[in-house]
Amino acid sequence: MNPGDLERLDWAKGDGLLPAVVQDAASGAVLMLGYMNREALAQTIATGRVTFYSRSRRALWVKGETSGNRLRLRGLCADCDGDAILVQADPDGPVCHAGTTSCFPAATAPAAARLAFLAKLEGVIAARIAEPRAAGYTARLHAQGVRRVAQKVGEEGLETALAGAAGSDGEVVAEGADLLYHLCLLLQERRLSLAALADELERRHAERLAGTAADPSAGAT
Repeated sequence: MNPGDLERLDWAKGDGLLPAVVQDAASGAVLMLGYMNREALAQTIATGRVTFYSRSRRALWVKGETSGNRLRLRGLCADCDGDAILVQADPDGPVCHAGTTSCFPAATAPAAARLAFLAKLEGVIAARIAEPRAAGYTARLHAQGVRRVAQKVGEEGLETALAGAAGSDGEVVAEGADLLYHLCLLLQERRLSLAALADELERRHAERLAGTAADPSAGAT
């Protein structure tokens, strides 16, 4: 959404205000509901800091202007009728004034919220490679080169398989976590990401649904 889109929204329906649902851009979790008028939406687009219109104070307010828990804009879109806004943002802290991550604390966390940590993990690995600490495991392994990292993926894969065949559930989880961590590191070494793997799996799944997969072994979905 850009400033030119503002006039295409249905401001009349809500007397100049539109409900704005805020979603965590990383996890997909719903964080809060606010209201925006034209000025609040324009300021949000211009500054990248999510800004609302306070119906009680009758004034604009930047989320987090007093607490510091701002919402950094990642994306904006209107619904099909143009009378509601979806705000995708990165929260700098708890969103709710009560100190909770979301204003809907009783809501069941979406599956994506759990998987979103993998994106954070990729960032942690990248940071440790960029600013290696002498005692850091990731930095030490990175320094040994991509072949050693690939070897570790193989070792962890074998340990995961052995745990899956004869270990406890806890052992499977622990070994699987080790495998996933080292796989993330290997992808970083190759300048790839978990998103690339997800894209590949999604492509295979789409081909299978369309009946175009030439080889049944070409996809695991």
